[in-house]
Amino acid sequence: MNTCFSLLDRELELVRYPAKHQHKSLQAWDSADELIIEHLASQELTFPQGNGIILNDDFGALGTWYAAARPHWYSDSWIAHRSLYANLNHNTSAFQGEPQCELQCDDNGVVTAPVSTHGQLSSLPAKPQLVIIKIPRTLALLEQQLLVLRDKIDEHTRVLAAAKVKSVTKTVLALFEKYLGPTSTSLAQKKSRLIFCQPQQSTLTQPQTSPYPTCWEHPASTGQTLTLYNHANVFSRASLDIGARLMLDHMHVTNQEKVIDLGCGNGILGLNALAIAPQAAVTFVDESFMALASARDNVTANFPDALARCDYVASNCLETLLQQNGDQSYDKVLCNPPFHQQNAVTDHIAWQMFNDSRKALRRGGHLIVVANRHLDYHVKLKKVFGGVKVLASNRKFVILSAAKR
Repeated sequence: MNTCFSLLDRELELVRYPAKHQHKSLQAWDSADELIIEHLASQELTFPQGNGIILNDDFGALGTWYAAARPHWYSDSWIAHRSLYANLNHNTSAFQGEPQCELQCDDNGVVTAPVSTHGQLSSLPAKPQLVIIKIPRTLALLEQQLLVLRDKIDEHTRVLAAAKVKSVTKTVLALFEKYLGPTSTSLAQKKSRLIFCQPQQSTLTQPQTSPYPTCWEHPASTGQTLTLYNHANVFSRASLDIGARLMLDHMHVTNQEKVIDLGCGNGILGLNALAIAPQAAVTFVDESFMALASARDNVTANFPDALARCDYVASNCLETLLQQNGDQSYDKVLCNPPFHQQNAVTDHIAWQMFNDSRKALRRGGHLIVVANRHLDYHVKLKKVFGGVKVLASNRKFVILSAAKR
């Protein structure tokens, strides 16, 4: 993995967290990060001390670059938070002589200084001088962020966004125009483009209602109708994905079991487990704070009596859970693994999910995975667990079971 970020006569060592699992071709920054930094420098614009916001900084490159300015930094991704911590820690020598850059964290390992990090949009400060936005993969997330920013900024706030050229679409620009004000773009450079938005008071004060969270219903495998709330950054937010549908029909859980819904999204697999076994204990795990909020909302809406037996853990795979609870205590792990991270297609997340699941399971416990057939996860599971069984399949998806021996 390329870790040397060199720009404007300055060098930082930047990694994607967790560095040990990343492909050598990946890096923790992109050309959109470079364009933002170069634009502010060329305009002789300094990052406002303690009064600037950075949104969606995937691996902490911008947060680390502007750390001395004590920015407010938001990401819905726990992995992004861990990446920021790793990169601030790796670059302490770059901030020698700047006491305001001493790295500080809370008890959960969340960075509190020199960067003030946020996992909830509502906690961002009001009236920032500058807002930097990396355009997220999910346009619903961008829309929700712009809706929240309307109440935080005024016409004096400078808004600068950036993304790869393919992501700077008419729809993206229309969202900025609709919620903030007049918007324009730069010419493409290094396959990326800047977005300039001038907040307009008449636009900011125009009444708008957030469409998030969305809500729809889907039957559990027991026939019970589940009400599902979905915050803006939840995978398959508008409807249940095909793989999860298949999994619901082939799920077996008992009341005595401790179950993990790994990469839970809106929590549909864990919710179905509660429909089947109302006394089961379910731990919902995801790296998205909005996913965990959705899962919590859905347990509250559908199984309020189970709230005391449910936990919600922000984690890179099962890393946090293993650190908190140790190994070998769970009966089942239910998982619909992702095969991309941001814009990169990768299998390292599935590998870590499978290895972490083996550590978390008791002897005789099972990891149940639903996945696209073409991903050949049965090969990986056989290497990790020593064996794998096909529980069900259709033309596109397969459900695999691996037991810890």
